[in-house]
Amino acid sequence: MARQKGIIKLKGTIGDITFYKTKDGHLAREKGGIDASRIKSDPAFQRTRENGAEFGRAGKAGKILRTAMRSLLLNSADSRMVSRLTQAMIKVIQADVTSERGLRNVIDGEAELLSGFEFNIRGKLGTSLFAPYVGVIDRGSGVISVDLDSFVPSNMIAAPGGTTHFKIISAGAEIDFEAETFTEAHSESDILPWGQTATAVINQVNTVTPGSTKPLFLALGLEFYQEVNGQMYALKNGAYNPLALVSVSGL
Repeated sequence: MARQKGIIKLKGTIGDITFYKTKDGHLAREKGGIDASRIKSDPAFQRTRENGAEFGRAGKAGKILRTAMRSLLLNSADSRMVSRLTQAMIKVIQADVTSERGLRNVIDGEAELLSGFEFNIRGKLGTSLFAPYVGVIDRGSGVISVDLDSFVPSNMIAAPGGTTHFKIISAGAEIDFEAETFTEAHSESDILPWGQTATAVINQVNTVTPGSTKPLFLALGLEFYQEVNGQMYALKNGAYNPLALVSVSGL
């Protein structure tokens, strides 16, 4: 892979060189590779096929999790979140110690490894929200909740410049990775002033199927706003809104 220089940037293929644009700039690479039919059948590529199967499984698992959290992710995700989540899912799958290589999966892996995953690296929850909170996943009742005691926003929230208001958001999700289905519930606080006035106690309850045997997830985040002439606008179109998985119960 090479980086294109000069005023004129190329796209397409000339001879054996392909020119293309990415988020890292205009690049070029030489065509090549191994015939697909050989990869599918040659014993020498057994490991490649196994890795490919698990990578595909990780991609599907990441997609269903993203879909379950879509209502929150619309305003709280960075441009490379999909690839980062896929890599995190690969680690979950690789933690499966019961299935054969190539057949490892999320269910038999360690979904708890996703705890702490940040959906937006431009604004992380871990460096934005300092108010203590308690996240609870009660599998028996299906209640996935988060509680925050009263706190002073300007002291406990590191907000980006221009912020005048904020909102606490959360979601609970029950995901069947095999059937590719989910149950989700989400909550949000009122839009609150970011200043020295202490908040009320915040309790958000998101309910999924009681007694579920599927992996359960709790996501927590913030949305930042700027008030202009009495109207609330998402600050920088939500570019710095943090959202993270703060608790996971894989079972």
